Amino acid sequence: MTSNDTNSGGTKGGSKGARCPICGRETLLAFRPFCSRRCADVDLSRWLGGAYAIPIEDADADEDGDDIEAIIAAHERDTSRGGRG
Repeated sequence: MTSNDTNSGGTKGGSKGARCPICGRETLLAFRPFCSRRCADVDLSRWLGGAYAIPIEDADADEDGDDIEAIIAAHERDTSRGGRG
């Protein structure tokens, strides 16, 4: 076996016991961290399809300024009732 053979994909990965995150088989160096081109493509398809997107709740209301305007209006109402003047 030559040094090129170690990078050809036919050899096992450098990490002992490393497993493919898609199917769980032992990984191959050429497709690391996957075991095959198929599993790498499955993972890419999941990324492109949005399967790995981090779910978020609605953006903070004050990012667009709506929430702060409501707070200011409520504060102004409270201070005007407080007997200023």
